[in-house]
Amino acid sequence: MFPKTGNQFPKVTDPLKPEQFAEAIGHALRSELGASHRATKTVMRWTGASDRTAKHWLSGAHGPSGWYLVLLARESEAVMETILVLARRELNVSALKLRSLRASLMIAVDAIDTAVEGDP
Repeated sequence: MFPKTGNQFPKVTDPLKPEQFAEAIGHALRSELGASHRATKTVMRWTGASDRTAKHWLSGAHGPSGWYLVLLARESEAVMETILVLARRELNVSALKLRSLRASLMIAVDAIDTAVEGDP
């Protein structure tokens, strides 16, 4: 038998509840895709999940588990940002937004260069 040393695990001060997680992911999906039937079909295409499951995720009734969460984060910037915020990694959200902004600017610069080259 081991002697009791008095060490205890620290208590989590603000645990994330499953309902809060599900609602946050649902809100992220709705903000990016809307709440239409098309949004459901998009989530189904991204993940391979059933119609009913995709509707549950969009409504916030249930949250996606492991593999499905990764698949959603691959496709949805809003879901990725939500995951980082829930994990208290807000600085990473800024870096993610900067990467996205940089990619958009590169596309715009390419479009400008193409338009300028086409003009006599």
